[in-house]
Amino acid sequence: MHFVDLWLTRSLSMCLLLQSFVLMILCFHSASMCPKGCLCSHSGGLNVSCSNANLKEIPRDLPPETVLLYLDSNQITSIPNEIFKDLHQLRVLNLSKNGIEFIDEHAFKGVAETLQTLDLSDNRIQSVHKNAFNNLKARARIANNPWHCDCTLQQVLRSMASNHETANNVICKTSVLDEHAGRPFLNAADDADLCNLPKKTTDYAMLVTMFGWFTMVISYVVYYVRQNQEDARRHLEYLKSLPSRQKKPDEADDISTVV
Repeated sequence: MHFVDLWLTRSLSMCLLLQSFVLMILCFHSASMCPKGCLCSHSGGLNVSCSNANLKEIPRDLPPETVLLYLDSNQITSIPNEIFKDLHQLRVLNLSKNGIEFIDEHAFKGVAETLQTLDLSDNRIQSVHKNAFNNLKARARIANNPWHCDCTLQQVLRSMASNHETANNVICKTSVLDEHAGRPFLNAADDADLCNLPKKTTDYAMLVTMFGWFTMVISYVVYYVRQNQEDARRHLEYLKSLPSRQKKPDEADDISTVV
């Protein structure tokens, strides 16, 4: 009996030791994969926090099992193509309060379907490629950016999930229509379909051009008619100014003789 108790005690100790060893290995593994300047922790998945880390670009050594990624309050200026393609479990991505100006067409390839929250607020984004947010299911925050409101932005917002809520927070810093500058995007979109403006502008240009040509033709015809009338009048005056032909005396005598 004493032997059994001793064996159970030692077995339990060994199990606890083994469990601690495995946990330590896992923690060491996570810590060793954590990008420089970032903090990694496990809470419902791997959380990677790189906030206020003075990053100038998005780290390329992010752990594939990352679920929550915080890259806010840095100096990141762009989001390159396929930068998150290996993060198939990513649900939350915070890129707010950076200096982001450029978002490549395939920036969110690989995470568009799994991402639930995307924060791009408080950056310097003026425009994005019309396919940049294709298939994106996440609830996006894109407020407090100097947006240029045009057809491309209209197409982008229409393709996004919760587009009405997202568009409601977009303020036009500039716009293809000057009167929309400084107004919410939704108001601008309600006033005019921004994707039809180029077509309408082209139609107006064609009408103006056709009217111009028509005016030139009419002006030429009027000038031509007036010029001919003036020439005819001058010719008639010239004919009137010529002296009339008078009969000679010899011709008069000949006529009398014959009679």
